[in-house]
Amino acid sequence: MIADFTMRGVTKELRLPAKMSKPTKDPWGGVRVGLEAKTKLNRKDYGINYNELLETGAMAVGEEVELEINTEAIKEAVSKNGSESK
Repeated sequence: MIADFTMRGVTKELRLPAKMSKPTKDPWGGVRVGLEAKTKLNRKDYGINYNELLETGAMAVGEEVELEINTEAIKEAVSKNGSESK
């Protein structure tokens, strides 16, 4: 999956390896597929440079951000006259 991703006003092309489930019929007769994509981003690449330290000396916020997308798509039914139903 390739998309433009914007965080804090900085836009970069993002390439996400995605997994797609096998199509399955739902109880209403539709056909559904699931999509899952994961990646890690460095927040400094998007101009986020906050580096507050905790009392222990550890950073309050890590440099790496994990992005996970889980979504589902449903195929639209086609009516008898060949048009898509809404």
